[in-house]
Amino acid sequence: MGNDKRRARKNAFRIPEATLFAFSIIGGSLGMLIGMYTFRHKTKHWSFKLGIPIILLVQILLCVLMRLSPINFSFI
Repeated sequence: MGNDKRRARKNAFRIPEATLFAFSIIGGSLGMLIGMYTFRHKTKHWSFKLGIPIILLVQILLCVLMRLSPINFSFI
């Protein structure tokens, strides 16, 4: 988020929103959420304001479900 905010100020090539969401989905949702409010970037976009917290909640739910499942996941 900080890098994209810096690029926005310089009118440079921006990071596509799809890429930001992709990083969030593959595990960076907490960092994305913190970065949004730290750098005040994309906080007026409803897709980010709602989407990133929903992705984070889904990831937390999946971790809890994997932890409670009878199958042994060695990476948790």
